Amino acid sequence: MKFRLVKILLVLLLIAPAAFSQEADNVAILKIIFTKYYKNEKVIAKGRLQLLSFYCKKAPNNEEVLEVISKSDVLKKNADEIKKQIDITVNEDWDKEYTALFNNQNQYLKSKVNACLSFEEYKTVSDRHGENNQRLMIVSKPIYFAKNNLTLVKVAFYRNIEHNSGSFLLLEKVNGLWTIKEYLNEWAT
Repeated sequence: MKFRLVKILLVLLLIAPAAFSQEADNVAILKIIFTKYYKNEKVIAKGRLQLLSFYCKKAPNNEEVLEVISKSDVLKKNADEIKKQIDITVNEDWDKEYTALFNNQNQYLKSKVNACLSFEEYKTVSDRHGENNQRLMIVSKPIYFAKNNLTLVKVAFYRNIEHNSGSFLLLEKVNGLWTIKEYLNEWAT
């Protein structure tokens, strides 16, 4: 009985730091994405409509990742590790990371970013204003590989019928800091 309890505690001690580390990495990556894409957005003020909204759910990684792998030597070298993380059934949200990012820090950036929206909430806002100027930024669940020093994240912008766009970001962790290394598979309609 004691041996089994010790074994369970050991497993928990090994898993917990990895889970916390990945959550911290997700927060850092979300900050980079927000900083880049909200750079030109105006600070939200009373009566001002924010045109860029953030989608609450982590978009699942699908077969499109295979196409991205085929176009990058770095991704080809890590293809097996990346492919294991393709899962269209992912049902996670950005709530923990979003809260951690703006919990008593990054207040200027927070002044530009609305609370995250569901797709239905975004459609309601978009339909209410009747213009095709609102955008919904959708960020996929990050795929970590190469000993968690590289990650692949899809960022897409939905704007009703036309003017949709997106790309995959290849990020690299250098000296503990994430940076965008490359934009892959860029597209626009």
